[in-house]
Amino acid sequence: ANHIFRWLPHLAGTGGLPANETTFATLLRQAGYATALIGKWHLGLKCASGSLCHHPNNHGFDYFYGTPSTNLQECGEEGDSGPFMTSFDAKYQQVIWASLVGAISLLLLKSLGKLRLRWLWLLSLLTLSALILAAPKVFFAQLRTWTCFLMENENIVEQPYSLRDLTPNLVNKSVDFIQENANRPFFLFHSFLKVHIALYADKDFEGRSRHGRYGDNVEEVDWAVGRILDVIEEKGLSQKTFVYLTSDNGGHVEKISVKDGQREGGHNGILRGGKCMGGWEGGIRMPTVLRWPKDVHPGTVVDEPTSLMDVFPTVLRLAHLKIPADRVIDGRDLMPLLTGNKTVSDHQFLVHYCGSMIHAARYRPPTGKSVWKAHFATPRWDPGTEGCYKDMVCRCMEGFIEHHDPPLLFNIGKDPSERNPITPENEPKFAEIVATIAESVKDHRSSIEEVESQFSLRNIMWRPWLQPCCGHFPFCSCTNTP
Repeated sequence: ANHIFRWLPHLAGTGGLPANETTFATLLRQAGYATALIGKWHLGLKCASGSLCHHPNNHGFDYFYGTPSTNLQECGEEGDSGPFMTSFDAKYQQVIWASLVGAISLLLLKSLGKLRLRWLWLLSLLTLSALILAAPKVFFAQLRTWTCFLMENENIVEQPYSLRDLTPNLVNKSVDFIQENANRPFFLFHSFLKVHIALYADKDFEGRSRHGRYGDNVEEVDWAVGRILDVIEEKGLSQKTFVYLTSDNGGHVEKISVKDGQREGGHNGILRGGKCMGGWEGGIRMPTVLRWPKDVHPGTVVDEPTSLMDVFPTVLRLAHLKIPADRVIDGRDLMPLLTGNKTVSDHQFLVHYCGSMIHAARYRPPTGKSVWKAHFATPRWDPGTEGCYKDMVCRCMEGFIEHHDPPLLFNIGKDPSERNPITPENEPKFAEIVATIAESVKDHRSSIEEVESQFSLRNIMWRPWLQPCCGHFPFCSCTNTP
């Protein structure tokens, strides 16, 4: 998409997971598994017809309890504004002041007899202008209520939700699902809303960590994971339950609290870059912890390029199901790497996007320890920094990125921090490596079929008639009572 949004900003649009996409939840349900999604969905909700076509229940999940959106900064109970709303507020204030000066000038000119316009027309014009100016402010004031809500299957049960007790609430739902389905095959996707701004922890974790609010939330997630694993153990399911824990992106390095300077977006250690930065490792290189006692020995470490796309074929293999043959599956079965039957990733190439633009690609040769990564474009950081602090997030469009020809090349097998560029002077095979990666990107592009983006302006346009509401729109409100 050629605009700022790379996600669905609200739930009254029509973008979402297309009906022709097959989730492994769908395949598992067809095979007799009980399936549930607890937590964050954020893959759309309604089609233009008003049907819940993008809802988890229509993508393979028997049971859904959570939010069809995500944890936005505006979901915080103190009404904090996210980066885009903060930027909007600053510009909005300028427009308001300019409009106020204009209105006073018109009234003064009319009072002095310099303006040939009836008072009725002038006052009507000023009233209409005031209403138009107030509309966006009213809209954003309602954003928390309209976007931050919980659903149980197709019904809204809490609007807006409370972040402070949300994690224990979701964990209890996952525990209930495991207990109810312990005697049959089940698939549970517990999708955490943490750690993500807005940062709010349950009272048992608030103020516990010496790393501030972010640390409190990490400790709460740690407790939540432990509670889910405990119930699996209690039900005697540990030896036959595949557990996979990871994250979808790195720390949001620009997110530093304006109130007290706390780092609220996390920290990426030695890795460069962060969330929303295309191909930099800090935004895309995530640790993964998994457990499958039947075949994977405790303490096994895999330091090969893998992808979240690999979960799809891996889960299907463990469930003895066939991979769909009617489409290209980009993921690779992880089991050969996890069991030691293979030592080199099946991903010879991985392509990294920023929005709809390819920013980088990595190349894992079949021998040796090198993993080469070429950056064709990188975000234009604020001077003297390694982030986009002015906008609070890096953008993918022209004017906000730097193109590199030849590309920036790193050997992240030896230099995961991407601090030591590979050049023709220090690598004799520089041209060969770059040409190999460029050819793989060319092949990748040729395999892509152009379709309308789910984040197109048409799809993310807010439609009041599609706005989910508990009560009477626009006054949406309900409280979840156990």
